[in-house]
Amino acid sequence: MRRLYHLPFDPASRKVRLLLAEKKLDFTCQVEPVWERRDTFLSLNPAGAVPVLVEPEGHPLWDDRSICEYLEEVYPEKNMLGKTPIERAEVRRLMAWFDIKFGAEVTKNLVGEKIQKRLFGTSTPNSTAIRAGKQNVHYHLEYIAYLTEQRNWLAGTELSLADITAAAHISCVDYLGDIPWSQHPDAHDWYARFKSRPSMRDVLSDTVSGIQPAAHYTDLDF
Repeated sequence: MRRLYHLPFDPASRKVRLLLAEKKLDFTCQVEPVWERRDTFLSLNPAGAVPVLVEPEGHPLWDDRSICEYLEEVYPEKNMLGKTPIERAEVRRLMAWFDIKFGAEVTKNLVGEKIQKRLFGTSTPNSTAIRAGKQNVHYHLEYIAYLTEQRNWLAGTELSLADITAAAHISCVDYLGDIPWSQHPDAHDWYARFKSRPSMRDVLSDTVSGIQPAAHYTDLDF
């Protein structure tokens, strides 16, 4: 069986987990403490980063974008990247938006400061970064609302890797209770639809020792 080495609150890892689940591919998860730099893990990925997906025949794949492209090519029965070049370009654009822009402006400032620093034991959270993350998230929720005013899902009529990527980041932040859903009802409605999918069940079971999830985190009718 394929194995995914991951960290629960790493959006790149969550993205791959969600895609595997949406494609209904069997896999097991193994939490990888990357800060320990285990030799056996470094033999799979010399960069020492998650996610790493080891296919049943033993071939390791790393870098979440490369893994997703591989899964789309090898298991195309459920297309999550788009059917035409224009559709695929839009999905990839939005994946980059959430991985790069949302990641830098929101995820890094909230999940990075509150969760990842705790796990890595590097330093105390930066209150300035946390304030910036809480402010920046409004812009991104407004953009989600703008997209869903025109489309059924973020990139078009069909669920895609754009939605998976956005949900991977947002679900990590939502664990902390830092998504102001009441101020952004359209973004809330999009996330509620995605959150109710079976692929999210395993993700929503993740916890962090010493940090309680927001009361609504696992509630599908939040």
